[in-house]
Amino acid sequence: MTIPKHKTPPAHDDTERWLDQLDPSTVEARDATHFRAIIAANQALTDAEDDLRQAVADARAAGDSWAVVGAALGITKQAAQQRFGHR
Repeated sequence: MTIPKHKTPPAHDDTERWLDQLDPSTVEARDATHFRAIIAANQALTDAEDDLRQAVADARAAGDSWAVVGAALGITKQAAQQRFGHR
């Protein structure tokens, strides 16, 4: 599919709106199933990362050690603290 430079797709929330506004007479028509699947999977990944960060924050607030967090993630306590500790 060839997309004019002035119609480069935007990131995240506006993608559906952008797709709906494409003019079929100026853009080669293609099945967007895979494109939309990538968008959905990327959003699911972002949501899962947010959920994981919140779960770790909740565990730490409840008094769980970095060793416990690391064990739950299958990593060392140092790796858990480095990834999720306050920066």
